[in-house]
Amino acid sequence: MRRITRIATVGIASAALALSATACGGKKSSDASASPSESGQKSAAIAYDIGGRGDQSFNDAAYAGLKKAETDLKIKGAEAEPTDGEGEADKVQRLTELARKGNNPVIGVGFAYAPAIKKVAPKFPNTTFGIIDDTSVTGENIANLVFNEEQGSYLAGVAAAKASKTGTVGFIGGVEVPLIKKFEAGFTQGVKDTNANAKVLSQYLTQPPNFDGFAKPDLGKAAAQGQIDAGADVVYAAAGLAGSGAIEAASAKGKWAIGVDSDQYNQAGLAKYKDSILTSVTKDVADSVFNLIKSVEDGKPTIGEIRYGLDKDGVGLADSNPKYKEMAEVTAAVEKAKADIIAKKITVKTAP
Repeated sequence: MRRITRIATVGIASAALALSATACGGKKSSDASASPSESGQKSAAIAYDIGGRGDQSFNDAAYAGLKKAETDLKIKGAEAEPTDGEGEADKVQRLTELARKGNNPVIGVGFAYAPAIKKVAPKFPNTTFGIIDDTSVTGENIANLVFNEEQGSYLAGVAAAKASKTGTVGFIGGVEVPLIKKFEAGFTQGVKDTNANAKVLSQYLTQPPNFDGFAKPDLGKAAAQGQIDAGADVVYAAAGLAGSGAIEAASAKGKWAIGVDSDQYNQAGLAKYKDSILTSVTKDVADSVFNLIKSVEDGKPTIGEIRYGLDKDGVGLADSNPKYKEMAEVTAAVEKAKADIIAKKITVKTAP
């Protein structure tokens, strides 16, 4: 896992100042208004979740949004990586340093940043803070970028049930938290609504406060192997970087995998397994990041809850794999389910 990316000043300075800044509360005189970047170029920053950039999933989707902003808006992008076993104080320090460097907005990738943003955002009232996948922390300068994951997962359940030959499919959650339970709930409902006799094997890799289930591919690989040995021929993993292990296991056994967050069929790091990736549940994290950055650049920062669902293509099911597109019965069922959810004929559960 990387420790330092392009913002070496943040990565190194954070480590050096973490204890002193946490103990002393930082420099109060500089907190209220962050200074512009030394080059005078406007800048925005993202702080990555567990697994960091290169996870082929959630964090990489956020990075794509930052890169688009760099290209389209001509801003400077800054990135900060997580560290193994870090605590809230580390996240507070990371966000504080990003804000002090003049980045605006500063976006925490993942619900784990909620406590840190709650502490840091009030100290920088002129900086917009974004948090992805959390609505628990609000404020006059906080944007909550959230998704209807259960809706996309329902479509994955429909596809899995239709594509399965054994009638047994698997769900793997990285960590058993409410967010990932939304994925499980939607997937299971989609499977059962499509084939009431289908069996869904569900497993979580770790329990909080252990978040290794989002970071260690070996955990996902072992879980998928176990489900496949138990008869599953389609496995859906909502587990960040650990999900790549599940995809590898499915490929090795000649079974189907369903990706998550990014269109994993098109992820370079998973190219050797792509033929086994039936589809992916996508969350338009990239657009959510870009749109927030653009709102700040336009001088009208978006704050409050910003929700992305099927109705706005904020979540969906990828069709990049030609084999998936050839499955007429599968794709027709998925399209019907999508239309019914948007029309509110189907209400998708958010908890198992």
